[in-house]
Amino acid sequence: MITRYQTLATRIRVELDELERTQTAIGRHWESAMKTPADQDAYFNSVAFNLHSLYTGLERIFELIALELDGGALGGESWHAELLRQMTLDLPDARPAVLERDTANRLDEYRKFRHRVRNIYATQIDPSRMESLVKKLPEIWQLVRQELEAFSAFLEQIARADEELPDKEV
Repeated sequence: MITRYQTLATRIRVELDELERTQTAIGRHWESAMKTPADQDAYFNSVAFNLHSLYTGLERIFELIALELDGGALGGESWHAELLRQMTLDLPDARPAVLERDTANRLDEYRKFRHRVRNIYATQIDPSRMESLVKKLPEIWQLVRQELEAFSAFLEQIARADEELPDKEV
């Protein structure tokens, strides 16, 4: 067993489980905001924070992949956007693409929103800007989860590659 690849696959799956809970909370809190006008601000703030957390968690996975398989982390002013694009690249000597281009393009809206949330006060959050992200999330999350699960399966296959080698004679 090549533990490096198994460890990365496991770390991705642990993150995915956390992100699943976050994705569920986003939908639940959005619905609560629609039903409870008196407490809408609190629910909207929770949705914004959880959307932020969702993309941050995905980016944490992408950074792990970049560090472990792609030769290092990115730097510079636009590294967040570059990292997302990098996940669409098929690197023949290192790994297949992690995400389809369309999936990454759709995720870019969440990256941009996360950036806005980091740079404004909670009182400036505009629920109308979140609405489309919340409504699109179940479909996008399903795609992202499937693609990351497939990538984890690839890593587990590589982790077992040494078990498939014939025994060498001494």
